[in-house]
Amino acid sequence: MTEIASLILPLFGLIFLGYLTARITKQKEHALGWLNTFIIYVSLPALFFKLLSKTPVEQLASWDFILANLSVTFFVFLVVFFIAFLILRAKVAEATIQGLASAYGNIGYMGPAIAILSFGEKAAVPVALIFCFENMMHFIVAPTMMAVASTQKQNVIQLIVGILRKILFHPFIIATFLGVSAALIDLSLPRPVEGLVDYLAQAAAPCALFAMGVSLALRPLKRLPVELTYIVPGNLILHPILMYVFLSWVGDFDPIWVYTAVLLAALPTATNVFVLAQQYGVWIERASASILINTILSVVTVSAVIYAIKSGFFPPDLFPAL
Repeated sequence: MTEIASLILPLFGLIFLGYLTARITKQKEHALGWLNTFIIYVSLPALFFKLLSKTPVEQLASWDFILANLSVTFFVFLVVFFIAFLILRAKVAEATIQGLASAYGNIGYMGPAIAILSFGEKAAVPVALIFCFENMMHFIVAPTMMAVASTQKQNVIQLIVGILRKILFHPFIIATFLGVSAALIDLSLPRPVEGLVDYLAQAAAPCALFAMGVSLALRPLKRLPVELTYIVPGNLILHPILMYVFLSWVGDFDPIWVYTAVLLAALPTATNVFVLAQQYGVWIERASASILINTILSVVTVSAVIYAIKSGFFPPDLFPAL
């Protein structure tokens, strides 16, 4: 139990410190801009590059793992989307943001920090694969569904180009490509450059988690949307359970990969969902509330997942005989 606490308290403690600092100093939201820029464009890319460049290439072509992970995440999106669309009669655009609020976990900010601290550097490869391919899927799903929802005709070529631009030029995906390329040619960086990359990579987790706490403080909760009654369970319960069962059923994966995928599926809603809500001008306040409530409740659920894994309650394969 002490080992679990030593993992959980620093992670959520950094989020709490960011939240508390923002509430005390009362800085405006734009003051967070340069820290977010450092995290997204410098520090987390350095972490991905560092870990992937030292990974055996054969581990990076795990298509069965990638497809299984994407299938579960997309299924969770569809479940929540159709609950919103068919039962609550939400519009397509609103149902899309609700679906993303359940399926799009905080795999960018929290993912690398919590997985690598929990399972060591062996978790780096599944984290990078999940991040890259899930983001590609979300970058495709969101604009496509919004185009379907729009009453205005949209140029298909422009839509496709916009999607490809978001995928190809995302700093995390660029860093992943460079890291994989470095692994392919067995590149060794000069020691001064390697030292710089190490410093930047070490800053990724604390800065990202602190910034997340600040972001939560700057978006105060005004009311609890009724939609949270199915978004929260979809995000924090359904997603990790389905991920665990499906990965066990599909194949004989490395236990660290299975546990990493389950842990990332248990993470709260990504702040990118709020960004998308703002971009399309739909469900903005309730998207912010979803992020806040899911993040608060994830202190319990993520802690429970890590405890269950570390204590051996979750075997790495539910169906070893298959």
